[in-house]
Amino acid sequence: MRFWASRPGTYGDEATRFQRYLAVVGVLCVLLMAAPAAAAPPLNIVALGDSLTAGHGLPLQDAFPAKLQAALQAKGKAVAIANAGVSGDTAADGLDRLDWSVPKGTDAVILELGANDALRGIDPKVTKAALGKILDKLAARHIPVLLAGMQAPRNMGADYVREFDAIYPALASTHPVVFYSFFLAGVATDPKLNQDDGMHPNPAGVDVIVKRILPSVEALIARARRAQGS
Repeated sequence: MRFWASRPGTYGDEATRFQRYLAVVGVLCVLLMAAPAAAAPPLNIVALGDSLTAGHGLPLQDAFPAKLQAALQAKGKAVAIANAGVSGDTAADGLDRLDWSVPKGTDAVILELGANDALRGIDPKVTKAALGKILDKLAARHIPVLLAGMQAPRNMGADYVREFDAIYPALASTHPVVFYSFFLAGVATDPKLNQDDGMHPNPAGVDVIVKRILPSVEALIARARRAQGS
């Protein structure tokens, strides 16, 4: 009889522990089902350009890439924007340094080049060819691009202005880019938005550029996320 008798503190305690175990497992399952999906990793975007991208005459935190990154992060976009702007660069210079300026792991590129070509009166055909090669190389790497257009100074003559300004719409029509027609829209020639040289935006000017280009950059981000499958 002693053998069959329940021993105090054994079977009853085991059953209680098992019930508690099932309860804990159930809670964990509910929590896992309710947990939000893991956040997507930040997109690595390279802003490839000249002094307008580099932030000539400005602290780094006021340069276009830094202010754009802050604006996107304020909207909940996980991005890291590298400043690959070099003052004085032409489109051909950007092509020459493309491979190391846009390293492996880059998810998208904002291409802003051509202003110095126009200031120097470089043949628009040369500028267009260099930009086209940049776009071709990035396409071969499956990197989405936002192409920021530029306009020639109006004092370069009507023929030059017409041929130069046509570069960017023509490239946008033959390459799968997000196209923003004029990088300095709303800023060019406005003394309140430019530094004393009349060519480079001041911090307020950069704010205007960021505000205007933001929808196009968001379209670029969406395209890059689709390419990642996320």
